Amino acid sequence: MVVREYSEELQYLERLTPHSWRIKKGFQPNMNVECKFYVNQHLEELMFEELKNSCRPGTIGGFLPGMKQIANVAALPGIVGNSIGLPDVHSGYGFAIGNMAAFDISNPDSIVSPGGVGFDINCGVRLLRTNLMEKDVQQVKESLAQSLFDHIPVGVGSKGIIPMNAKDLEEALEMGVDWSLREGYVWAEDKEHCEEYGRMLNADPSKVSLRAKKRGLPQLGTLGAGNHYAEIQIVDEIFDKYAATKMGIDCIGQVCVMIHSGSRGFGHQVATDALVEMEKAMARDKIETNDRQLACARINSVEGQNYLNAMAAAANFAWVNRSSMTFLTRQAFAKQFNSSPDDLDMHVIYDVSHNIAKIEEHIVDGKLKTLLVHRKGSTRAFPPYHPLIPVDYQLTGQPVLIGGTMGTCSYVLTGTHKGMQETFGSTCHGAGRALSRAKSRRNIGYQDVLDKLQQSGIAIRVASPKLVMEEAPESYKDVTEVVDTCHAAGISKKAIKLRPIAVIKG
Repeated sequence: MVVREYSEELQYLERLTPHSWRIKKGFQPNMNVECKFYVNQHLEELMFEELKNSCRPGTIGGFLPGMKQIANVAALPGIVGNSIGLPDVHSGYGFAIGNMAAFDISNPDSIVSPGGVGFDINCGVRLLRTNLMEKDVQQVKESLAQSLFDHIPVGVGSKGIIPMNAKDLEEALEMGVDWSLREGYVWAEDKEHCEEYGRMLNADPSKVSLRAKKRGLPQLGTLGAGNHYAEIQIVDEIFDKYAATKMGIDCIGQVCVMIHSGSRGFGHQVATDALVEMEKAMARDKIETNDRQLACARINSVEGQNYLNAMAAAANFAWVNRSSMTFLTRQAFAKQFNSSPDDLDMHVIYDVSHNIAKIEEHIVDGKLKTLLVHRKGSTRAFPPYHPLIPVDYQLTGQPVLIGGTMGTCSYVLTGTHKGMQETFGSTCHGAGRALSRAKSRRNIGYQDVLDKLQQSGIAIRVASPKLVMEEAPESYKDVTEVVDTCHAAGISKKAIKLRPIAVIKG
C-alpha cells in the first residue's frame, strides 16, 4: 500500500465551518459518500497530528488514524448521507470510536458491521437524581462511597449478587428492563426514561452462543472495569433552566448519581462470534472492505439478521445490568440516609446507549427512509417533538448523557433539529481517548492519579489501582471542549454540568 505524503492527504480535506470539516472522496479507496467530522481548534490539532504521524515512512502497527477509519466506513456498501466523526473521535476496532454511519435498509447491498457497534454492546450511561444537596453528602461522602463500593460488584472478575439462573438469563435477554420490572428491581417510571424503553424487541436469545451466556450469567449487575464507573455528582451549572426543571433538576448543588457500564463479557462474546461468521459471509457474497476489521454482512442475510438479534439481546442484558445497579445504588443511599429511595426522589432522569445499531426513520435527500444507524461511541440525540422520546421531554428534546473522565465533569445535553438533519440525530458520547492505554500506563503513575483526586476533594474506591493509570484525565481529551464543540455546531445543546465528589471504579 502506497503511503501518501501529508501534503497530498490535506488536498482531500476541506473546512466547512469553524467546527466541521469535509473528507472528500478519494481520501480512501472506494468511498461511496463523503465524510464529515466535528472539531474545535484544539481537537482539530490532535486529529491532524495523528494523520501526519501516520504518513511517516515505516509507520506500522496500531489502529489507523481516526480520519482514515471514518473514510473507510464511507466505502461500506449501502451507506447514505455522510460517515460522521464526532468531536470525541479516536481510533477503534473497525469504526473509529465516535463514528456513526447509516445504511439504507431498502438497498439489498446494505450491510451491518459489528465493528460499527463495538465489543461492549450498549455500553451506556444512566443518570439518577436525588433531592439531597451537597451539604447533605459532603460529611458522609467517604462512607457513602464505601457503601456504594460494597453494594455494587466492581472489577474485572466481579460476580453479580442479583440471583440469576440460566432460565432467568434467557428471559432477561428477551425482556430487558421488563424483566427487571417483573422481578421488582426497578420502578415502572424507570422504563419510561430509557432509550428504547429499555427493551429491543428483536432480541432472540437463541441466536446467542452458549459461551456468551456462560460469560454473561455471573456478570449481571456488575460494573466491570476500564472506563466504567459509578459516580456521585453535584449539579455545578445549569445552562438550560427549562430542560433541567423537566429532568427534576431544580438548583445548583443537587446530588445525582451516574452509572456507566455495558454488556460486560456477554456483549464482547456476541461481537467476537459475529465477526467469525461475517468473515465467511463476506467471502460468499464477495463483499470487499478497506479494512479487515470492518467485517460485515448484508443486513438481510442470515448472518446479518442473526447478529442484529444477538446484539439486541446484548443490549437488553446491558439495560438489565444498569437497572440492577440502580437497585443496588438505591439500597446504598437508603441505608446511608435511613430513608426510602422514594423519599430520596431517586428517579432515573434518562438512560442512553453509546454503542448500538438500530433501525430508525430519517429524511435522506428529501425522502423518508428506513435506515440501520450504527452509533459507536456516539449518543442518540433526538430533537423536541420526536415520537420516540418520553412525554416529559417532548418540549426539550431527548436528554443526552455525556460522561467525563475520572474526576472531571460530566454533562447533560439535549437533542436538536439540526442534529437530526446533519448527524441522523447523533452527538458525542464522552471525552474520547487522547493516549492509548499502553501509553497511559507508561506515562502516568497510579498513586499520582489517586492523590490528585483526593486533593480535589473526591472520594475514590477502586478495585484495581493499576487500571487507574489508563483512566487518568490526562489520557483523554477535555470533555468540556468536546461538549462545547457539539453545542457550537448545533448538533446538541448544553443543559447541565455535573462534577464528581465520589468515584467508584473497577
